[in-house]
Amino acid sequence: MVSPAYPRYGLKDIMAQSVIPPPVEPVKPVEPVKPVEPIEVDVSDLVTEDDTPVDNLFSEKQQRLLTESLYNSWTPTEADPPRKFLAAANVGLFPSRRQAPLVPDVFLSLDVEVAEDWWDKNHRSYFFWEFGKAPEVVVEIVSNRKGGELGSKLQAYARAGVSYYVVYDPTKQLGDDVLSAYELYVGKYQGRSDSNLPGIGLGLRLWEGIYEGKQATWLRWYDAQGQLISTGAERAAREAERAAREAERAGRLAAKLRELGVDPDQL
Repeated sequence: MVSPAYPRYGLKDIMAQSVIPPPVEPVKPVEPVKPVEPIEVDVSDLVTEDDTPVDNLFSEKQQRLLTESLYNSWTPTEADPPRKFLAAANVGLFPSRRQAPLVPDVFLSLDVEVAEDWWDKNHRSYFFWEFGKAPEVVVEIVSNRKGGELGSKLQAYARAGVSYYVVYDPTKQLGDDVLSAYELYVGKYQGRSDSNLPGIGLGLRLWEGIYEGKQATWLRWYDAQGQLISTGAERAAREAERAAREAERAGRLAAKLRELGVDPDQL
């Protein structure tokens, strides 16, 4: 049998047919990304305050109740350290440079803080481009039928991206509902069956009682456990009661020791 003829390859032939990869170029160091300079927005011509007195006495007091109780007795505990927040009344919200401001009776914004130089024009109001976000909650208190709380304002706050919108109508100017709450969903507000605000661990309810000497039905904050958020005066009164109870208990104990012939001052 004749063996098939196979070509013979020498080392030179093999090396000649081998593909030799080109030399690898050294990797150039990546230049660091330069930080983006903040865009300075000219707000010199914007009206951030006009000093127009437009609120009635009840609305003014109700606004103060909603803001001061948060600062006196509420601490967002979802994070460590606790989250910062801003609660304000009758302060302009500026969603954009070219859009007319919204001026809610009360708003609450989480994870923000007021600038140190708050007299500077750029920090006097709530500019969305400065704070980086819309407030989580807006509350409107109805005084008459001209405010558009369930019409133009509702649509404007939805476009601005406010998560929760609450309307308190104490004299039923707009209908039978005294308290209405809305939650933002896909750019539009959906009415809630209650006035709890689960996204921030708060709720709003009607409360009958006395605030700053006036008996009325007030709108009050409640925490996630359903506990009333106290005002500064209510908190101080509780502390005073607790101190009085402690002093009374200490007095009874001292009297008992003296009956047993023990001087409590010497203990």
